[in-house]
Amino acid sequence: MAIIEPVIRPPAEANSFLLQVTLGCSANHCYFCGAYKNKAFSIKDYKEIIADINRQARWRKDIRRVFLIDGDALVVNNNRLLPILKILEETFPKLSRIASYANGYNITRRSAKELKELYAHKVRLIYLGLESGSQDILNLHRKKSGVGEMIEAVNKAAQAQIKSSVMVLLGLGGKKHSQKHVQETIKALNMMQPRYLSFLSLMVIPGTPLAQEIERGDFEELNSQELLKESYSIIKGLKLTKTIFRSDHASNYLSLEGALPKDKTKLLNVLKSAINGEIKLKPEFLRGL
Repeated sequence: MAIIEPVIRPPAEANSFLLQVTLGCSANHCYFCGAYKNKAFSIKDYKEIIADINRQARWRKDIRRVFLIDGDALVVNNNRLLPILKILEETFPKLSRIASYANGYNITRRSAKELKELYAHKVRLIYLGLESGSQDILNLHRKKSGVGEMIEAVNKAAQAQIKSSVMVLLGLGGKKHSQKHVQETIKALNMMQPRYLSFLSLMVIPGTPLAQEIERGDFEELNSQELLKESYSIIKGLKLTKTIFRSDHASNYLSLEGALPKDKTKLLNVLKSAINGEIKLKPEFLRGL
């Protein structure tokens, strides 16, 4: 059947075959997220998933990358997921990578053997939303996965050769907790050592609990300069040894990319120029989710 909207995917998966395995997200509580508020979580029927694979194969057999959607496909246990992965491999001979969003508990609850099984069947990358390294901030936003759990998940996945792309949400602490957000996020990322790292900037979605907090005056958003300063401070504190960094999401005022630690100084210099007003930022009306 056709994909049930809305659908969210990372920028890097623009050319991937989007295979809908679940609807919504099993951790649909986060105050800042409105992506799946009108979509009840469920696991898609196996026959429908296979029919979607076969439909895609009728017009394109040279698929190299598959991205499992919605927000929580890896909540499906290996007994149900592995048969789907095997059919993908059989159907698309050139398949090189399967990727998915993941909550921390999707990984930590799996054994090392189960993670190696996923890797053996082409699951090579997970996208994990750390959002903030501060547990206090995550608690305020009702995020289900804790910091310690997410650190464990990235390291456990790495032991099975599954790479992680970790996402940080600039501005999530608001003005009140900005310093804590920066300091604790640096600590968490240094413990994770993710293969990929991306920064997004907080955008308030109408109707979410966060939007209601702002209306009540309980949360004060950061402006563009303050978001850039958070980005600068986090990058400055990172001690990553082999990470590809990108800050090219539509929500950001400034696009950045590079390899850490090699390009750390270059990235900091660009951010410093932007903070000093020497670089033109993306206008507000062009930002998006």
